[in-house]
Amino acid sequence: MSSMEVPDPDMVRPMTPHQDDASKRYSMAEVERAQSAPEDIEGKGDHADYSKVDKEVAKYSSAVRIEISPEENIRLRKLIDKRILVVMITTYFLQAIDKGTLSFSSIMGLPKDTGLLTPDGKNYIIARVPVAKYLSFSIIAWGTVLACHAACKNFVGLVVVRTLLGLFESACQPAFVILSAMWYRREEQASRVTYWYMMNGAQQIVGGLLAYCFTLITDGPLKSWQWLFMAYGVISVIFGVFVLWWMPDSPMRAKCFTEEDKRLMVERVRDNQTGLQNRVFKKEQVWDALTDPQTWCYAGIQFTTTLPTSGLGAFANLIISGSLGFSNLQTQLLAMVLGFYIIMVLLGSVWLVKKFNQNVLTMLGFVIP
Repeated sequence: MSSMEVPDPDMVRPMTPHQDDASKRYSMAEVERAQSAPEDIEGKGDHADYSKVDKEVAKYSSAVRIEISPEENIRLRKLIDKRILVVMITTYFLQAIDKGTLSFSSIMGLPKDTGLLTPDGKNYIIARVPVAKYLSFSIIAWGTVLACHAACKNFVGLVVVRTLLGLFESACQPAFVILSAMWYRREEQASRVTYWYMMNGAQQIVGGLLAYCFTLITDGPLKSWQWLFMAYGVISVIFGVFVLWWMPDSPMRAKCFTEEDKRLMVERVRDNQTGLQNRVFKKEQVWDALTDPQTWCYAGIQFTTTLPTSGLGAFANLIISGSLGFSNLQTQLLAMVLGFYIIMVLLGSVWLVKKFNQNVLTMLGFVIP
């Protein structure tokens, strides 16, 4: 939520006349910096060349800075949450629960039925295609592949479907990064990312409960683990079709919003200076990213945190049921405890970030233990 206070009660108003010349130069520079690389802009001030700025963005970018009142900002954010945040949260929940199906099914007879003793360039594409449509395609594709797990009879079949599932699901988080930068202000992004990332915990709770229910299936044309994959796959496909209909690709293409709201949505993220849309590949940006120490620090954190959780996520239920002596039904229910813990940790971390405004220290505080 923005802390800006505007004395004028009007919802939206341009800069005052005596600030016009200065604000034009300032706003023009911001638009250029946010929507295209500085070297792509020829000229300065009022004579800037917008030929290399994305045409869709230029159509809704104002040459004069527009001030948005806190009330109007809240209204716009609610509109965005309804169309974007709800989709991101549900999509990530489905992705997380789809990933967890292998762990849940590992104690439901899948290894035995498949002959196993034990279960053994996305960003480039997203930047150049309509992100909502690409996300919808990925959801439908991974839902289809997930349902195909039920037809697997051996190790080779599982390797094929798991590889395809990982391929299609890998579009999820890069797309969310683009969507968060496109629709939300910097101060809003941390909480929004936390909301959809909490679905890792929610899937443990819901997934554990549903897996318990599926485990109770002992007869019929399909095994319990086959019903599990089929059900989740069908639900994912249906939701993917819904995303195709409901979610706009960008503020500029959002037919569900008025033209005035589109302009205000573009304006409200101007201060991010991260751009809305740019399909031009720049080699120098790749080099800057590869030589930036922060890039490698973030990559290291991601690698070290996901490496152990990947193994535990796949084999935790086997360890609990096989080595600790719990029954299959008890093991499925124990997964719910981990889900509650994940949600508590994530809510605590976002509270600390907002309270002390320390992203790095908060991150280190949770990673080091």
